[in-house]
Amino acid sequence: MNLENKILQDLKEAMKSGDRFKVETLRGLIAQIKDEKIKLRPKEIEEKDVLTVLNRAVKRRKEAIELYKQGDRPELAEKEQKELEIIQQYLPEQLSTDEIIKFIEQAIAEVQAASIKDMGKVMGAVMKKVQGKADGKEVQQLVRERLIQMS
Repeated sequence: MNLENKILQDLKEAMKSGDRFKVETLRGLIAQIKDEKIKLRPKEIEEKDVLTVLNRAVKRRKEAIELYKQGDRPELAEKEQKELEIIQQYLPEQLSTDEIIKFIEQAIAEVQAASIKDMGKVMGAVMKKVQGKADGKEVQQLVRERLIQMS
Protein backbone atom coordinates (compact mmCIF):
# COMPACT_ATOMS: atom_id res chain seq x y z
CA MET A 1 0.00 0.00 0.00
CA ASN A 2 1.43 3.34 -0.97
CA LEU A 3 1.67 6.27 1.42
CA GLU A 4 -1.27 8.21 0.00
CA ASN A 5 -3.58 5.20 0.29
CA LYS A 6 -2.37 4.55 3.84
CA ILE A 7 -3.28 8.12 4.83
CA LEU A 8 -6.72 7.73 3.22
CA GLN A 9 -7.25 4.41 5.02
CA ASP A 10 -6.21 5.94 8.35
CA LEU A 11 -8.60 8.84 7.70
CA LYS A 12 -11.49 6.39 7.30
CA GLU A 13 -10.51 4.61 10.51
CA ALA A 14 -10.23 7.91 12.40
CA MET A 15 -13.68 8.92 11.13
CA LYS A 16 -15.17 5.61 12.30
CA SER A 17 -13.52 5.91 15.71
CA GLY A 18 -14.61 9.54 16.11
CA ASP A 19 -11.08 10.96 16.49
CA ARG A 20 -11.89 14.47 15.23
CA PHE A 21 -8.38 15.82 15.75
CA LYS A 22 -6.78 13.09 13.65
CA VAL A 23 -9.50 13.46 11.00
CA GLU A 24 -8.77 17.19 10.67
CA THR A 25 -5.01 16.63 10.48
CA LEU A 26 -5.28 13.87 7.86
CA ARG A 27 -7.77 15.86 5.78
CA GLY A 28 -5.28 18.71 5.71
CA LEU A 29 -2.56 16.33 4.52
CA ILE A 30 -4.80 14.89 1.82
CA ALA A 31 -5.62 18.40 0.62
CA GLN A 32 -1.91 19.21 0.39
CA ILE A 33 -1.29 15.97 -1.54
CA LYS A 34 -4.10 16.87 -3.97
CA ASP A 35 -2.57 20.32 -4.45
CA GLU A 36 0.73 18.62 -5.28
CA LYS A 37 -1.05 16.35 -7.79
CA ILE A 38 -2.52 19.38 -9.52
CA LYS A 39 0.85 21.10 -9.59
CA LEU A 40 2.51 18.02 -11.15
CA ARG A 41 -0.04 17.45 -13.90
CA PRO A 42 0.06 15.68 -16.32
CA LYS A 43 2.71 13.64 -14.49
CA GLU A 44 1.44 11.20 -11.85
CA ILE A 45 2.31 11.83 -8.21
CA GLU A 46 5.02 9.54 -6.91
CA GLU A 47 5.95 8.37 -3.43
CA LYS A 48 8.81 10.90 -3.26
CA ASP A 49 6.33 13.71 -4.00
CA VAL A 50 4.10 12.58 -1.13
CA LEU A 51 7.17 12.48 1.13
CA THR A 52 8.00 16.03 0.07
CA VAL A 53 4.50 17.15 1.07
CA LEU A 54 4.83 15.39 4.44
CA ASN A 55 8.25 16.92 5.06
CA ARG A 56 6.88 20.38 4.28
CA ALA A 57 4.04 19.78 6.74
CA VAL A 58 6.49 18.67 9.42
CA LYS A 59 8.67 21.72 8.82
CA ARG A 60 5.64 24.04 9.12
CA ARG A 61 4.58 22.40 12.38
CA LYS A 62 8.06 22.69 13.89
CA GLU A 63 8.29 26.36 12.95
CA ALA A 64 4.81 27.01 14.35
CA ILE A 65 5.68 25.27 17.62
CA GLU A 66 8.73 27.52 18.03
CA LEU A 67 6.73 30.65 17.26
CA TYR A 68 3.94 29.71 19.64
CA LYS A 69 6.43 28.97 22.41
CA GLN A 70 8.11 32.35 21.83
CA GLY A 71 4.68 34.01 21.88
CA ASP A 72 3.79 32.28 25.17
CA ARG A 73 0.95 30.27 23.62
CA PRO A 74 1.54 26.75 25.01
CA GLU A 75 -1.96 25.52 24.09
CA LEU A 76 -1.37 26.26 20.41
CA ALA A 77 2.14 24.78 20.56
CA GLU A 78 0.66 21.62 22.06
CA LYS A 79 -1.91 21.37 19.24
CA GLU A 80 0.84 21.70 16.63
CA GLN A 81 2.90 19.09 18.49
CA LYS A 82 0.02 16.60 18.31
CA GLU A 83 -0.36 17.23 14.58
CA LEU A 84 3.39 16.79 14.15
CA GLU A 85 3.27 13.40 15.88
CA ILE A 86 0.45 12.23 13.59
CA ILE A 87 2.29 13.34 10.45
CA GLN A 88 5.60 11.81 11.51
CA GLN A 89 3.96 8.37 11.63
CA TYR A 90 3.95 8.39 7.82
CA LEU A 91 7.59 9.39 7.38
CA PRO A 92 10.38 6.82 7.15
CA GLU A 93 12.66 6.33 10.13
CA GLN A 94 14.88 9.39 10.54
CA LEU A 95 18.63 8.91 10.21
CA SER A 96 20.94 9.42 13.16
CA THR A 97 23.59 12.13 13.06
CA ASP A 98 26.30 9.49 12.55
CA GLU A 99 24.46 8.03 9.55
CA ILE A 100 24.04 11.49 8.04
CA ILE A 101 27.76 12.16 8.49
CA LYS A 102 28.55 8.95 6.57
CA PHE A 103 26.43 10.17 3.65
CA ILE A 104 28.17 13.55 3.84
CA GLU A 105 31.60 11.92 3.71
CA GLN A 106 30.56 9.87 0.67
CA ALA A 107 29.20 12.96 -1.09
CA ILE A 108 32.36 14.95 -0.36
CA ALA A 109 34.42 12.16 -1.95
CA GLU A 110 32.05 11.89 -4.95
CA VAL A 111 32.05 15.57 -5.82
CA GLN A 112 35.68 16.03 -4.72
CA ALA A 113 34.78 18.95 -2.47
CA ALA A 114 37.74 20.94 -1.18
CA SER A 115 36.20 23.92 0.61
CA ILE A 116 33.01 25.63 1.74
CA LYS A 117 32.61 26.87 -1.85
CA ASP A 118 31.56 23.33 -2.79
CA MET A 119 28.69 23.28 -0.31
CA GLY A 120 26.00 23.39 -3.00
CA LYS A 121 27.43 20.36 -4.77
CA VAL A 122 27.73 18.41 -1.53
CA MET A 123 24.23 19.36 -0.37
CA GLY A 124 22.75 18.28 -3.69
CA ALA A 125 24.45 14.89 -3.52
CA VAL A 126 23.56 14.30 0.15
CA MET A 127 19.92 15.38 -0.12
CA LYS A 128 19.31 12.95 -3.01
CA LYS A 129 20.31 10.11 -0.68
CA VAL A 130 18.68 11.24 2.56
CA GLN A 131 15.51 12.92 1.28
CA GLY A 132 12.66 12.23 3.68
CA LYS A 133 14.99 10.57 6.17
CA ALA A 134 16.77 13.64 7.55
CA ASP A 135 16.00 17.27 8.29
CA GLY A 136 17.49 19.58 5.67
CA LYS A 137 18.60 22.15 8.25
CA GLU A 138 20.50 19.52 10.21
CA VAL A 139 22.15 18.21 7.03
CA GLN A 140 23.10 21.75 6.00
CA GLN A 141 24.65 22.45 9.38
CA LEU A 142 26.64 19.19 9.35
CA VAL A 143 27.86 19.77 5.77
CA ARG A 144 28.93 23.32 6.64
CA GLU A 145 30.82 22.14 9.75
CA ARG A 146 32.59 19.39 7.81
CA LEU A 147 33.60 21.66 4.93
CA ILE A 148 34.88 24.33 7.34
CA GLN A 149 37.01 21.66 9.05
CA MET A 150 38.52 20.77 5.68
CA SER A 151 39.53 24.36 4.93
